[in-house]
Amino acid sequence: MPARPIRLLGDPVLWENGRTVTDFGDRGLHSLVRDLEDTLKDFRRRTGFGRGIAAHQVGAPLRVIFIRMPSAEFEGPLINPVITRESPERLEFWDDCFSFPDLLVRVSRARFITVEYHDLHGNRCTLDARDALSELLQHEIDHINGILAVERAVSPKGFMLRSEWERRRE
Repeated sequence: MPARPIRLLGDPVLWENGRTVTDFGDRGLHSLVRDLEDTLKDFRRRTGFGRGIAAHQVGAPLRVIFIRMPSAEFEGPLINPVITRESPERLEFWDDCFSFPDLLVRVSRARFITVEYHDLHGNRCTLDARDALSELLQHEIDHINGILAVERAVSPKGFMLRSEWERRRE
């Protein structure tokens, strides 16, 4: 499947609440998941970063995300994911997003979460995630709820251009 164009900040679809998936045999759902995987792979090849993508980012306001995070030993789609538990312990970090790739946002997220979701076949699953996987899942689940990281900034000063962030890391 071809990589799809990424919707950028300002596109109204990014602010929509995603529709719940009910038909797990739908060919369109399976095609969307392949497209998300291919789009994530293509974005990572072109930019050198990217671990997850939400359906909204390719213009499909459905409750579907795709994660590829080998370090957490997790890869694949999460359909209709819901955070059912989160720790009070927080992580604060610079978050990035395919939909505004040149902007980083300082956010605070739960260090540990539990997510319930369906796999591609409609089976109910549970995933406990901590640290990097936890923050990634929260970011992507925000997307399918129509929430962008710019709304999660810890302060009005919690924004930085990627070029400035890279300059400061050197």
